[in-house]
Amino acid sequence: MSERDVMEYDVVTVGAGPAGLAFAIRLKQLKPELSVCVIEKASTIGAHILSGAVIEPQPLDELLPEWRKNPPPVCVPAGKDEFWFLSKSGGWRFPIVPPQMNNHGNFIVSLGAMCAWLAPQAEALGVEIYPGFAAAEPLYDENEAVCGVRIGDMGVAKDGSHKPGYTQGIDIRAKITVLGEGARGHLSKQLIRKYDLDRDCDPQSYSIGIKELWQVPAGRCEPGKIVHSMGWPADPKTYGGSFLYHLDGDRIALGYVSGLDYRDPNYQPYEAFQQWKNHPSVKSLLEGGSILSAGARAIVTGGWQSLPKLEMPGAILIGDAGGMLNVPKIKGTHQAMRSGMLAAEHIAAQGKPEGWDAKLRDSAVMRELRKVRNFKPGFKKGQWFGLVNSGWETITAGLSPWTMKVSADYTMLEKLAVAEKPKRDYVERTLAPRDRLAGVYFAATEHDEDQPVHLHVADTDICITTCATEYGNPCTRFCPAGVYEIVKDESGPRLQINAANCVHCKTCDIKDPYQIINWVTPEGGAGPNYQNL
Repeated sequence: MSERDVMEYDVVTVGAGPAGLAFAIRLKQLKPELSVCVIEKASTIGAHILSGAVIEPQPLDELLPEWRKNPPPVCVPAGKDEFWFLSKSGGWRFPIVPPQMNNHGNFIVSLGAMCAWLAPQAEALGVEIYPGFAAAEPLYDENEAVCGVRIGDMGVAKDGSHKPGYTQGIDIRAKITVLGEGARGHLSKQLIRKYDLDRDCDPQSYSIGIKELWQVPAGRCEPGKIVHSMGWPADPKTYGGSFLYHLDGDRIALGYVSGLDYRDPNYQPYEAFQQWKNHPSVKSLLEGGSILSAGARAIVTGGWQSLPKLEMPGAILIGDAGGMLNVPKIKGTHQAMRSGMLAAEHIAAQGKPEGWDAKLRDSAVMRELRKVRNFKPGFKKGQWFGLVNSGWETITAGLSPWTMKVSADYTMLEKLAVAEKPKRDYVERTLAPRDRLAGVYFAATEHDEDQPVHLHVADTDICITTCATEYGNPCTRFCPAGVYEIVKDESGPRLQINAANCVHCKTCDIKDPYQIINWVTPEGGAGPNYQNL
C-alpha cells in the first residue's frame, strides 16, 4: 500500500451545509490568514441538502449584510400563515397561528440552492471547497486527539478488490476539525461515542422528513403562503405533521414529518406522507401537476436535553451534528448558521476547541433551545397531551420547573405481540408516485453498483429470525427508499440490501430496534442529487 497523499490546513470543515459554510465564511472574515477547507460528500454543493425550508434571516443579515441585493435562487418572502388540524376528509383551521409558527419577516428558500449560493461566497474569501470528498474516518495524533480526516478510497469493487480506476483517498490534516455533517453524521456518531460526549445528556431523538417539490397548474399558487397541519393521517400516539409552502414559478414545496419515536412496528412514514398528499385540501393543489424533485432526511429533534458536549481534543461539533433544531418552529437553519458563526468567532479568538462548549451554552442558540425543550417530549403521551403541553409551554415561555426526558427512538418501538394496532384511516391514493421505488427516481440517487455496500448489518441472522418474529422486519417499512427487502428463495428468507436506492436519510441507523445497522459513507459523489430541495 503506497503512502497516502496529505493536504494540510489550519481548519477542515466536514459538511457544506448551512453550519459548515457559515462557519467557513465567518472564520475567513475574521482571520483571512488561516487556511480553511470544506469537504462535502455530495457530487455538488447542495445535492444532499433537504429541508422545508422557511428561514429566519437574522444570521444571514449578520454574515452577509448585502445578501438581499443578490438573494439565493429560490427565495420567497413569507406571506400568509395557516395552521390546520386535519380529519380524513376535512379539518379545521386554528383561529390563531401558534407564535412559533408566525413567519412574518422570514423567507421560503430551497436550502440546497441556498448552500450552492453560499459556497462561491466562501470561495471568494479564500475557502477551499471540495465536493465529492467523502470523509470516511477521523485521523488521530499520538495523543488520541482528532487531527483531520481520511477521504474514502474511490474505485473499490464490491468484493474489496481494486477496479482499474482505483484512487487512494487522501488524508486531510488540520489543527482543528469542525464537524458540520448534519443529523446523525457518520464521523460525529463515532466521535461522540469515542469521547463519551453524550455522557451527561439524554439520548438524541430524531424525526424523518419526506419532501417533494411540485410544478402545479398555473393559478393555484399564492407565493409566500405557508400552511402547516397536524392530525390525519397520524394516529393519536404518533408524532406527525405537514408543511406546504407556495413558491414562485407555480411551484409548491411540501412534506411530512414523522417522529422516529413512533411505537407501531407497522407504521410507514413514506405511506403517511403519500396519504396526506391525497387529503382533499392538498390533492386539489397538486392534481394535474408533476413532481420535480423528491427526497428524505432525518431531522434532529432531541433539543436542549439531548445536546452532547460539543468539543473534544482537536475537534468541535456545530449545527445539527450537535442537534440545534427548534422543534415547535420546525426550523434549524438559523440555529445551524448561528452556531457556525459563533464557532468561527471562538476559533478566531482562542485558536483551539477548548471553551467552545461553554460558549455555545451561554449563547442565544442555547437559550432558544431551552425555552422549547418540553414541546416534543410532551407528544410521547399522545397528541392531545402534547397539544395542551405545547400551549402551557408557550404561555410560560418555557419556564416550567421541570424538564421532560428524551428516550432513544429505537427503544420506543413495541413488539408485534404487544403493539396496539392503531386504526389507519387511509384512503386510496391516486397521485404520483405509486410507490417508494418510483419516488427514488425523483431523488436522482446514484451509486456505483459495484462498490462495497455502505449499510453494514452486523448480524443478518437476527433479521430473518428474531427481528422477523418480534417486529416483522420494520426496516422494510421505515426506509423511505425501499433499501431493505426480505426475499425468499430456495434456501429460505434472507435480507437483501438495495444500497443503490439509498437517499442518505439515516433512518435505518436510528430506528433499527437491535442497533445492528451502521450507515457508513459510500464513495464520494454517490447518493441523491437533489434539485432545489
